[in-house]
Amino acid sequence: MQLRVFTEPQQGATYEDLLRVAQATEALGFDAFFRSDHYLNMGAGSGQPGPTDAWATLAGLARDTSGIRLGTLVSPATFRHPGPLAITVAQVDQMSGGRVELGLGAGWFEAEHTAYGIPFGDVATRYDMLAEQLAIIDGLWQTPVGQLFDFAGEHYRLQDSPALPKPVQRPRVPIILGGAAKRRSATLAAAHADEYNSGFRSVIESGQIFDRVRAAVAEAGRAAGEMTYSIAQVICVGRTEADLRRRAEALGRELADLRVEGLAGTPTEVVAKLGEFAETGASRAYLQLMDLRDLDQLELIAADVAPQL
Repeated sequence: MQLRVFTEPQQGATYEDLLRVAQATEALGFDAFFRSDHYLNMGAGSGQPGPTDAWATLAGLARDTSGIRLGTLVSPATFRHPGPLAITVAQVDQMSGGRVELGLGAGWFEAEHTAYGIPFGDVATRYDMLAEQLAIIDGLWQTPVGQLFDFAGEHYRLQDSPALPKPVQRPRVPIILGGAAKRRSATLAAAHADEYNSGFRSVIESGQIFDRVRAAVAEAGRAAGEMTYSIAQVICVGRTEADLRRRAEALGRELADLRVEGLAGTPTEVVAKLGEFAETGASRAYLQLMDLRDLDQLELIAADVAPQL
């Protein structure tokens, strides 16, 4: 089971805050540093000093780290046009030496769109946009150098695109999709994704989601091993009950709820629950670190959880 650190900077973080966590992530031997792609905080808190752009952040981290993988979980299709997004991600991949992954979704948080003047269509429209973006980005990256790429869709049209620049990773940057894996999203994953993420769902629900994606992958004629399955869970680990209560309080959550709904408990408890997820086929876990000051928790996970996986 690979462990990846996943942050939510829209709740209030500077680039320096994120850099500190990313460098700790790298030094402690985690597989990757990921961040959400949002422009407005959610729930309690002011969100100060304000949002940071996901891909501007990852461009900086591409130069300020050297080994960990970097990516979004996930970038909304509503935020950026697919052509410029393909250019941006390819450039950040070059800047990182080939360490970038693109998580892409339909978008869901209407308030951030309203706050920053971003159009927000209905669910069907957003999924149509996502499908076209996947086809365009995948197509641009995989078009051979020297050839042109065209696309004619309802939302986007590209004509005589040189399909440049290319990412370092070939045939392209890995693409991550996620969600409940209903028919349409499972079909899109089978067509375009390298990884499917079951975010913040139970072991049973995750297993059902992965089964639906496996069926879509098989129906598309892909080898089963071509898809990676992953989970995302809020993390709250401590050696003692006092440590656990302190960390749960910092999150504004009840420890009992976190033990059910997240990865919470002693290292032994967390390893056991990760084992249950592994039995569903998950081979990668995104640990949602909400308190970016709590690097001690990352040290504990690296020392007492990771060696047991």
